[in-house]
Amino acid sequence: MPPSTRDDDALARLGASRVARGPAFLGAHHLLAAERLEQLIRRAQLAPRVTMSYNPAAVGGGGRAANGVETASQGAADARLRLSRIAADLPADCWGVLFDVCGLGKGLQLVETERRWPRRSAKLVLRIGLDQLASQFGLRAQATGPEQGRALGWLGERLPLIADAGS
Repeated sequence: MPPSTRDDDALARLGASRVARGPAFLGAHHLLAAERLEQLIRRAQLAPRVTMSYNPAAVGGGGRAANGVETASQGAADARLRLSRIAADLPADCWGVLFDVCGLGKGLQLVETERRWPRRSAKLVLRIGLDQLASQFGLRAQATGPEQGRALGWLGERLPLIADAGS
């Protein structure tokens, strides 16, 4: 499910800038990392289905697992392999919260209840996980390097909009 269609989107609320309260809890690089993870989970076909699938391989299957490696496409298998590598590089609690929030669309309060964590702890674990995930994807809060992310154009100067009629 795309992040904009969720009823209770924890990431959108945490990424919203509240001028009176200061900067947002999650930066743009966190939200981009969460979006990339969500797309990867969808590509891996691990997100739960909302509607019934009429795919005969998933329904009948002949004793094979409906969501197993045998029935997954090559793209889904590659995405699952990439997800397993990401999960191996993250702490288990961070990966669990990231998968619950980004992949399954769970709210932070539900995650805390299921894991019997204190209030607001899932919020912190989510941010730690998104920090590490963003660094794995090569995303940073600010552009770094000699040009500091300055946009370079291929034209040295702007061309005039209307050509001079006298030439």
